[in-house]
Amino acid sequence: MKLLIGLDLGTTALKVALFDSGGTLLAVSAKEYSLMTPKVNFVEGDPEIYWNAFKDGLADLKAQYPIQEQDSLALAISAQGETLLCIDKEGKSLRNAIVWMDNRAVKEAREIEAQFGNETCYQVTGQVSFEPCWPAAKILWLRRNEPEVFAKTYKFLLIEDYFIYRITGLFATEGSLVCSSAYWNITTKKYWPEMLKFVGIEEEQLAPVYESGEVVGKVRPEISKELGLGTDITVCTGALDQAAGAIGVGNVHAGMFSENIGSALAICVPVAGPIFDPNGKMPLHYFAIPDMYMLHTFTTGGMALRWFRDKFCKEEMAIESISDVSAYDLMGKEAASVPAGAEGLLMLPHLSGSLAPDVNAKAKGVWFGFTMRHTKAHFVRAIFESVGYTLQRNIDTLEAMGIEVNEVRSLGGGSKSEVWSQIKSDITGKRLLTTKSKEAACLGAAILAGKAVGIFDSIDGAVDRMIGIKAEFEPVPGNREVYENGYKTYCKLFKDLTGCFEQTI
Repeated sequence: MKLLIGLDLGTTALKVALFDSGGTLLAVSAKEYSLMTPKVNFVEGDPEIYWNAFKDGLADLKAQYPIQEQDSLALAISAQGETLLCIDKEGKSLRNAIVWMDNRAVKEAREIEAQFGNETCYQVTGQVSFEPCWPAAKILWLRRNEPEVFAKTYKFLLIEDYFIYRITGLFATEGSLVCSSAYWNITTKKYWPEMLKFVGIEEEQLAPVYESGEVVGKVRPEISKELGLGTDITVCTGALDQAAGAIGVGNVHAGMFSENIGSALAICVPVAGPIFDPNGKMPLHYFAIPDMYMLHTFTTGGMALRWFRDKFCKEEMAIESISDVSAYDLMGKEAASVPAGAEGLLMLPHLSGSLAPDVNAKAKGVWFGFTMRHTKAHFVRAIFESVGYTLQRNIDTLEAMGIEVNEVRSLGGGSKSEVWSQIKSDITGKRLLTTKSKEAACLGAAILAGKAVGIFDSIDGAVDRMIGIKAEFEPVPGNREVYENGYKTYCKLFKDLTGCFEQTI
């Protein structure tokens, strides 16, 4: 039997899902892991934590569905962007992965900016400015601060590249992932030689670039044995998690809009060709369909809710441990008990800096307006609303570019909350749709794998057959004025605190 595996390498959790060739979800597993923050602005992940989560997830799949050794499997990956790994000639990691949220390379980013300028950055890479989270800045930081690791590094890999190599022994990356590295030219689709020279590496130290949905190779026999699967496993290029998620909710045509609340809030708008924001605020990425692009940005999203859950919702987590009710569902019920606007309580959710359209690596989380009357439920609702306000900032930027947003397609963990979905619809004034697709990013990756091995003739055809609408949310008219005022305060608060952010660590 031909089966498809979609692997979603998230920031704080790995999901792996098994689909049949018709797109039916057969099994799914999620494994959380913890990141390390050894210093302020440092965020790292042990490569073995990701790999072990993958193996444990596959074991879960086999427990749920009888995968046979003779089954033909095709696998593709939905991957977090900008997370950098260094491997030696033997393929061993030389240090922890430097995660996308890591902002250690501020000095290096400013040096790159001084050398090339942000206007050049935008025109060459599609990114609106040189930031410390981009792999180019991280590599320069390694060269300056960990010269032994830098000297021993045979390949600098992004996390999808690393998994492809570990499974197949072959090197490959793809455009939707590498376009935010700051060393890949988004229009020529080639590595940027001037940037490689500046940070001190050769093109041979990077993975060859494929299109999404192409076959890379077969699983290595020893890895097949380690994973507990047969040898007929074809590994294909996948996509940046947001591009895979967009495919997984049917957002594959120019002008459509999707938002994803996982650890980050991310938006994705496919376009037929490269469109640059004249105001230089909206990043341009390469899409997972050849020669298509996407306007895409992300910033802190569900991570803020998870932080609040872990720090202040021990009771909800205890209930989850002894029942089938999740802590997040309980938090959603608490938020629903509070009126729109959280009675004046407002949050800036930037726990790890802010990206486009309000780029500020030093931005911090802020609670504003709380009084004696506010309860934990108010704080939960304020988190929900803060992410909705950030979503509205992105829509404002798109509409200023002449891109009309008529509806929002929602995916990720945030889409599972009806309360949060209604809040986002109310704040944006847009109809919001969720889809029947479970695990949209995994499904998007599986569709790319199926297209690569010939199960599907096209991405469009697979999407039309496999994706349907689950729920629709329309804005509640009575909440519009409250959220318009809250949004104005949100924008003013961020602007007014810019000087304060600069004074923080």
